[in-house]
Amino acid sequence: MKFSSPAESLSLGIGLTQDASISPDSSRTSHGWCLSPIWTEATRQLWNLRDEGHIFPEQWELILTWLVNTEFDHRNFLAAETARALIRDRAPQGVKESFHVHEGTPQKFRLKFTRSKSLREDNAFHFRGSKRVQRLMGFGIRSIGSYVPSRIVTNEELEARYEFEPGWIERRTGILQRRFADESESTSDLAVEAARRAMAAAHVSATDIDLLIVGTLTPDFTCPSTACLVQNKLKLAAPAMDLQAACSGFMYALVTGAQFIATGNSRLALIIGADVNSRIVKPHDQRVAPLFGDGAGAVILEPGDSDQGLVCYQLGADGAGGHMLDRPAGGATLPMTPELVAAGEHYLRMDGRNVFKWSIQAVTHSIEVVLENAGVTTDDVSLFIIHQANIRIIDHAMKVLKIPRCKVYNNLDRVGNTSAASIPLALDEAHREGRIKHGDLVVMCGFGAGLTWGTGLFRW
Repeated sequence: MKFSSPAESLSLGIGLTQDASISPDSSRTSHGWCLSPIWTEATRQLWNLRDEGHIFPEQWELILTWLVNTEFDHRNFLAAETARALIRDRAPQGVKESFHVHEGTPQKFRLKFTRSKSLREDNAFHFRGSKRVQRLMGFGIRSIGSYVPSRIVTNEELEARYEFEPGWIERRTGILQRRFADESESTSDLAVEAARRAMAAAHVSATDIDLLIVGTLTPDFTCPSTACLVQNKLKLAAPAMDLQAACSGFMYALVTGAQFIATGNSRLALIIGADVNSRIVKPHDQRVAPLFGDGAGAVILEPGDSDQGLVCYQLGADGAGGHMLDRPAGGATLPMTPELVAAGEHYLRMDGRNVFKWSIQAVTHSIEVVLENAGVTTDDVSLFIIHQANIRIIDHAMKVLKIPRCKVYNNLDRVGNTSAASIPLALDEAHREGRIKHGDLVVMCGFGAGLTWGTGLFRW
């Protein structure tokens, strides 16, 4: 949907199928736009936006800029009233507060929209944390395993192939390379390999595992679940289920599995975080595609001593920010169609600026709350394993928390953001390097789409 005004030509980019052009009539008067048949189409499309999916900040910016640069009178009053209803029903609160409607007299219909400040200032999404925490003891991590595909994709390769700005990826993210699954590998394949390594390290067989939970954002299929595919490939005799909390998926799965262990309903639980993110990012999108890689990590949980387990943890969610990081097409709300695929609506989308700010707040707040309730300080923690999303997020959060770099594990430069696999991948590497010993306190913190977060203080 495109609008032309004296100020500029705008494209809303909401996935609409028709391309309607609105242009001023040559006989335009000081009262505003002259009525033309295309206003009917504009009114219909504005009305449809009230029932559409999420409207991103940049899309609001285009809609509102058009409104500000358009004068409405009796000849296009339906479009004006529809625009006013759209703002009333769908606009973020900050937009509503700064957006003003100037009305004419009852005898002469006229509307003029103005704004007191920019949407960029109004639309910042802030972390809404909680003080609620829990404790879950009496279980331990018996073993860890991880797997990344063999194909290494460097920044230089992406810069050459997609003409990304040289050096931008490393400067903005700290990532130098990532791993991509080949065409024969799916999420379940990566998960199986990580699980086998964890089972080998624990010296257990398939018959010993009595619970399987897979945290993933990129399932092989909508159904059957990836966990059922893994269960079949490993020949487990155990219940299996997927858990979708994006980059917090492993922490959610870990806490869920630990409940079964702590209550005596499981003796050996296999918990996996696995994702093939390279299949859900738009290859040419420099803001999103270079951040992600593919991988899997797994842990086996078992009953432990009374002082082992999650000394304190917090799981949280704020669905009000779901639009900041989402994949619009492919679900029941917006089933996949050729038109949606052509428009790229099946790819991951991210409001990078707001996600960055929210992530820093989520990490710092949740870690502070967990440590405070556990009665410990950062000096008491042996190692911090933070979701490997962006080195600037990690560095900024650690600066706020005054945590020395030597206590923060980082493999982001080598594997990128592997979503649900991020924490168990780093956990496995750190353990094999001898950085985690019996009795150590380890902080694990995940955060991502949903929006969700999960932070735990674990006694090894």
